[in-house]
Amino acid sequence: MYSILIHFYAFIVALISPFHKKARMMRLGQWKTNSILREKIDRKAKYIWFHASSLGEFEQGRPLIEKIKAQHPEYKILLTFFSPSGYEVRKNYNGADVICYLPFDTPYRVKKFLNLANPAVAVFIKYEFWGNYLHELKKRGIPVYIISAIFRPDQLFFQWFGAPYRKMLYCFNHLFVQDERSRELLEKYGIKNVTVCGDTRFDRVLDVRNQARELPNVERFVTNGGGEKQPTLIAGSSWPHDEDILIPYFNEHTEIKLIIAPHEIHREHLMYIESLLKRPSVRLSDAMQDKSLMEGKDCLIIDSFGLLSSIYRYGTIAYIGGGFGAGIHNTLEAAVYGIPVLFGPRYQKFKEARDLIQVGGGFSVSSKDEFDGKMNELLAYHDVLDAVGNSAGQFVSGNAGVTDKILKELSL
Repeated sequence: MYSILIHFYAFIVALISPFHKKARMMRLGQWKTNSILREKIDRKAKYIWFHASSLGEFEQGRPLIEKIKAQHPEYKILLTFFSPSGYEVRKNYNGADVICYLPFDTPYRVKKFLNLANPAVAVFIKYEFWGNYLHELKKRGIPVYIISAIFRPDQLFFQWFGAPYRKMLYCFNHLFVQDERSRELLEKYGIKNVTVCGDTRFDRVLDVRNQARELPNVERFVTNGGGEKQPTLIAGSSWPHDEDILIPYFNEHTEIKLIIAPHEIHREHLMYIESLLKRPSVRLSDAMQDKSLMEGKDCLIIDSFGLLSSIYRYGTIAYIGGGFGAGIHNTLEAAVYGIPVLFGPRYQKFKEARDLIQVGGGFSVSSKDEFDGKMNELLAYHDVLDAVGNSAGQFVSGNAGVTDKILKELSL
């Protein structure tokens, strides 16, 4: 039944691909996988295969990939993605030797992929559970691990009808989970090859902070070209509902500046943001062409990707978008700089957000009034602002070192 469903999913992707860009990219990418493997896999080398669904999961696996490259040069790295949003961004990542899409999880495709890739070790990241791949890896005696995993009682594995799906979990040689609740849940079902070691994203954001780019235009914006920094709200990965809450506050409070990096930067969304603003703004792309355009501006709109993790360093307070939709984006990218982090109400599935609230480094707001109140408190009381920011920064640094714990346990 599982394989039939995967075949059906593959059929739907093929059916809609002429009309759906993401489906078309996925289908074309998977079609190229076998030729990439034939051309690039070194038959004399040993490969560790890392699989990430998308970009976020890749960032979780990246610290481990780079540690292995540095400490175990006898291995090469095969990196696969399922989603175009991961592959298209990281297809030229120089930390991996071979990068390609992962074919759909049907028996024939699985055997073909593993015959060509022939990995010595497989590492799946967070939520990647593909039954045919896992069972075939186990059948071939290839050690397979999952890292930064998190399990909840509402997942399919643990439902009354979930026993067939739960068999996937017994295929792992070891499961590295984020919290004790996950370990206890797995133990109820006889899965004891589990280590609680946290989330590798803490290591990743610390690496990003240490390698953060200097952005002179952004620094000039927050200091008005002088030496004194003006209080600045950084809105990262914002969606329209987030902007409907935070932009009115910005319009009414001339003492602060706003840097907004929307999740989507297509023309219509940028124009929507500009329609809400009642104070002078400039797009970063325009300011890069003419620095004088930044003079007298109170809002800087980031209309390019790849800068947000470095931009947070210039903020006083961060607001992370997505919490009024499917779920919040990366809170740790901001918290690592020791600034308070605000986000919307849909954060419960994100352990790092729950923990950030618990230690006093972040806050959830569910309405404009709540956002206004928390902003007013943080901006009015500098001791509170500093204490919250320090809690956020210490939360990140205190949870680092996960990558080293995992590396010690791998059979390398």
